[in-house]
Amino acid sequence: MDDKKVVKIKTQKLQRRKPIKKEIDETRFAIKMFMCLVYLMIITILFVCSYRIFEEKKEVVPWSDVETVEDYTYITINKMSEKFAYYQDTNVGIHFVIEKESTGLWHTYLIAINENDYNKYKAIIDYTYERTTTIPKPIKVYGYPVITNDEIKNLAIKNIKNFVPAENEVQITNENYDTYLTNSYLDTTRSKENRFNIILFISLLLLLIVIVLLIATIFNKDKIVDNIDEKLEEDIKVTKKIFKKNRKSRK
Repeated sequence: MDDKKVVKIKTQKLQRRKPIKKEIDETRFAIKMFMCLVYLMIITILFVCSYRIFEEKKEVVPWSDVETVEDYTYITINKMSEKFAYYQDTNVGIHFVIEKESTGLWHTYLIAINENDYNKYKAIIDYTYERTTTIPKPIKVYGYPVITNDEIKNLAIKNIKNFVPAENEVQITNENYDTYLTNSYLDTTRSKENRFNIILFISLLLLLIVIVLLIATIFNKDKIVDNIDEKLEEDIKVTKKIFKKNRKSRK
């Protein structure tokens, strides 16, 4: 008779433990799914941000859309002057160029070239000065903006009349210089730089960390889920003990 009671009591204990274990497993699964969803959302956001930063970094903008001296940009040359300024130590010459828009408007800008590359532009320069009647193909040149110093600005004001046709000539002064020739010139001697972008680096690093956390969660290796799970398990056990004590005290 006593043996039957012992077996009955053990069976009751096992039956009580099973619901607790099942409840903990269900709670853990819910936490795991929630964390996976959070990680996926973070991964999506970081991926989109990283992609946009990368696209901005590699983007080449037209000269008319330049905003900073760090913008890699281009000008399409339709006409070009001989150099009106020259840096002998670097063999760099400053030239006027004219770019024609699709609307038919013409814009005059300044560019700096390595004079060793003069032959690349010779056909356009010769056509500009009517040394030939052969119309050359426009040349697209790339580089970075450089703020025009006073020396270049004064030389440009002095020599612009030798380049722009008289019928299109506007009296350029220090006051209206930026309006007609912009406050900078295109330095074609600088090739595209792959600058280190700290924001992109941090974004990619966070993306990698979150992906690792997601994989750890899927394979039950996530310490965050484990800590929450252990805390919940302790809370459930404490709640059960309090419930048992209350039942005994009532009896």
